Amino acid sequence: MHVWKFGGTSVGKPDRMQSIRHLVTADDTRKIVVLSALSGSTNALLAIGECLKDNTEAVAIAQIDALRAHYDAFIGELYATDAGQQAGKQVLDAEFSFIRSLTGIKPFTLKQEKELVAEGELLSTQLFQAYLEEEGVASALLPALEFMRIDADNGPEIAFTQQRLSEMLPNQADKQIIVTQGFICRNPRGEVDNLKRGGSDYTASLIGGAIRADEIQIWTDIDGMHNNDPRIVKDTHPVRELTFDEAAELAYFGAKILHPSTITPARMFGVPVRLKNTMEPSAPGTLIAERTGTFDSTAPVFKAVAAKDGITALYIHSSRMLNAYGFLRRIFEIFEKYKTPVDMLATSEVSVSVTIDNTDRIADITAELSTFCDLEEPDYDQTIICIVGNFSADNGGVAVRVFNAMQNIPIRMISYGGTESNLSMLVHSRYKADALNALNEGLFSA
Repeated sequence: MHVWKFGGTSVGKPDRMQSIRHLVTADDTRKIVVLSALSGSTNALLAIGECLKDNTEAVAIAQIDALRAHYDAFIGELYATDAGQQAGKQVLDAEFSFIRSLTGIKPFTLKQEKELVAEGELLSTQLFQAYLEEEGVASALLPALEFMRIDADNGPEIAFTQQRLSEMLPNQADKQIIVTQGFICRNPRGEVDNLKRGGSDYTASLIGGAIRADEIQIWTDIDGMHNNDPRIVKDTHPVRELTFDEAAELAYFGAKILHPSTITPARMFGVPVRLKNTMEPSAPGTLIAERTGTFDSTAPVFKAVAAKDGITALYIHSSRMLNAYGFLRRIFEIFEKYKTPVDMLATSEVSVSVTIDNTDRIADITAELSTFCDLEEPDYDQTIICIVGNFSADNGGVAVRVFNAMQNIPIRMISYGGTESNLSMLVHSRYKADALNALNEGLFSA
């Protein structure tokens, strides 16, 4: 069985949704199809929620009416029969009745906001399932709220998902296509919750791992993961093969095509992930898997470059801790206390430099560090440039080529050697475009 995920732009128009039906039924492979909300729906629902939090109920109702009109037009083009139109209308009547019921709740809390935002996926999947039924496809809708659950730390309960799917899927043995929602789940209190932005990728990977799928496919509107950011750099190209480690580094450090959490469940259960293009289905896309004999032995050392913005650098000095064990432990206990992950780390005899992408608790962190360290002013507006590839100890000259390409770009920090697939550098964000273009020229040009 395969797990295929389609994002908001892939289902955002009636003809796109119709093309997905052709894609998922083009062969006899059984599939679980994970759908995001229609493009624009999540933002519209969040805007409605903001109005309800601000007690501007009349504005919220007007926005709900506008969203309903959009969906009315959508089903008008999606379905070809009166029965299909009626099925679509019933979905809209039920879900928008619930949405309107939220306008009467005072105060409008985070609980109601999460219920509201979940409507995007609930709408898209029900409309798609009704379309499959109109087309005579043997299909079923499997509600994600019945098998996706997060724990108190907002982590997915994979064992619960495995158990529930093992109970639910046998009842759908005669169905070729199983439709479900991405992104949404329940929390330990049984309330509607979510896997945060981009969570539909995560849902697909969690399902694929739980059922030991043959393959997970993430369908977007670009032909796989590119070797650089095509919005900034000209002449980029798709990367045909990546290891799990390489893909995880790229996703974490800014590659927008893949949610950073996606790789973990797939790697845990050894399920290959393939990135595909809904606009060009015949293109090979990008295969992500363990490095095996199937990987191209002639693949270049350098695979791809990604950039992560919004980084802050902290510079920590303490001559009092010279040669003292426990110095790093004390530092990282403070970051742990305030639940602030560190991206990069560089050390010398008496100094430590770290980068973070969440500054919500920076005042508390620096206050505690100041009790036993001297701190420089933090550097804001920084960008981590991540280069991934096969940087094993046998591949000489990797650093030389990177630094030659970056010779005109000021570098604030360097991280190399933590893995055999990542070399990262910190630059001020004003140099981001220059750095990406310089690396493209220095590492990938013929």
